[in-house]
Amino acid sequence: MIAILFVFFIAMALALILTPLVKWLGVHIGAVDEPLERKIHTKPTPRIGGLAVLLSFVLALTASSFLPAPYSYHLDIGSRLPFALLGGLVIFCVGFFDDIRRLRPRFKLLFQIIAASLAYYGGLKIQIFSVGATTIHFGILSYFVTVFWFLLLINAMNLIDGLDGLAAGVALFACLIMIGLSIGRSDYRTAMEFAALAGVLLGFLRYNFNPASIFLGDGGSYFLGYTIAALSIHGSLKTGLATTLLIPLLALGVPIFDTLLSPVRRWLLGSRIFSPDKGHIHHHLLKIGLSYKWVVVLIYGITFLFCIAGIILVNIHNYMAGIFLIAMIIVFFIAVRKIGYLEYLAVDKFFGWLRDLSFEAGLYNERRSFLNIQLQVEQAQDMDTLWKSICLALEMMDFDRGELHLYNCAEDTPVEPAFTAVPAYYGMERRWKVRGYLESNVWTSRKKDDRGIIQTWTRGPYRRREDIEKNSIFRIELPLDADNSDLGKLIMIKDLSRENIQPYTLRRLGYLRNSIVTAMKKIKE
Repeated sequence: MIAILFVFFIAMALALILTPLVKWLGVHIGAVDEPLERKIHTKPTPRIGGLAVLLSFVLALTASSFLPAPYSYHLDIGSRLPFALLGGLVIFCVGFFDDIRRLRPRFKLLFQIIAASLAYYGGLKIQIFSVGATTIHFGILSYFVTVFWFLLLINAMNLIDGLDGLAAGVALFACLIMIGLSIGRSDYRTAMEFAALAGVLLGFLRYNFNPASIFLGDGGSYFLGYTIAALSIHGSLKTGLATTLLIPLLALGVPIFDTLLSPVRRWLLGSRIFSPDKGHIHHHLLKIGLSYKWVVVLIYGITFLFCIAGIILVNIHNYMAGIFLIAMIIVFFIAVRKIGYLEYLAVDKFFGWLRDLSFEAGLYNERRSFLNIQLQVEQAQDMDTLWKSICLALEMMDFDRGELHLYNCAEDTPVEPAFTAVPAYYGMERRWKVRGYLESNVWTSRKKDDRGIIQTWTRGPYRRREDIEKNSIFRIELPLDADNSDLGKLIMIKDLSRENIQPYTLRRLGYLRNSIVTAMKKIKE
């Protein structure tokens, strides 16, 4: 325990000394973060604080090697562990270079994978996942699980590094709980490593908390994520228990949650998956009026609660611990939903997207029925048959009125009396009655105008002009043109006060238009 405290305070002292020197270096080499539209800070600030974190961490562990046995920290040079250390150096250098010159996201992702692969080759592998009597062996999937673990934590720390002191503080909480967990399992080596990192972070926060005079930068956030991921695996190798990996997941719950959903958010909103934005959790908290400091303190509080949940999971092995964790997760989801973070994943939008996929795949009987009507439209041999099929389509899409304007029709085209009842062969009497329309309330008509023939289908009162001029009327007009010839147009009207547009109606209208044009071209020939 004395060695752990020694390493902690040595690391903190080193960070307090080295951080101002790194700050001076950042200013002189031009590695400063300029205020931009998506940035929070308002003045140029050095962004190579990760160099101070790295140097302090390495020097603290080196200093611990001078402690008397068995407290001293010695690296096993004869093993492949140096490859894992090389991975940490690679990930730091990539981030450090990005802090100075900026790299494309694809290159950063590539080097993250390389660093994780080096750690895997160095023996830091997630091969089993053991909870109670249940053990999962990953086998050949071990490499992919390990790389994903590193990528998750690396990018979680990077994404949360958007406010002064936020990433360093959240990582500090994670390190403290891992120190306690390691000591409880008599894994003093891992506890010493986490203590070194925790001391560095506490010393660095002296300069990084709001208002920050230096930033972690990508080099620092990458190194933090990589180190926490590596040390967690290192501790799990000795215990074989999943809690050694689950605890960091809980302690870093906020940034990990943000990391997993950010690509989904950007994809749904049509943005590039790896493009930076101001849609993270801390940005939404700022939008609702919280100050920078209160946002950081709030996320610290959430992290602390997740750490408490981790301690409960470790020490209470019954269903009550599981209920407590589930309750916390539900409350967290409700809270982030309230601040507008999950508006793009609203239930109606999610089920709409799912219904869209099902509709396209033809899983709904309604989709197959509409496809059958499309085929009837395309196979129509004359204009009367075509019009009847169009009326079926309009009824299925629940429109209230439809007009088919045909241009350049023959002069001897017969004209029916205005608004005659639709004959029974439409086969829709029962469906109309269920929806509140009697068969006698559904009408069709044909008349001539200056350009050609207008065929009208309508139901209920919507054959009157005043009923299709209300503010609640939805009107869409589709031109029917092909091969540079204007064949006519299809006008559809729906009263939104009666019922809203059904999902994917506009998509169906596109299909219907194409089918009508195909049929009219064949009939013209």
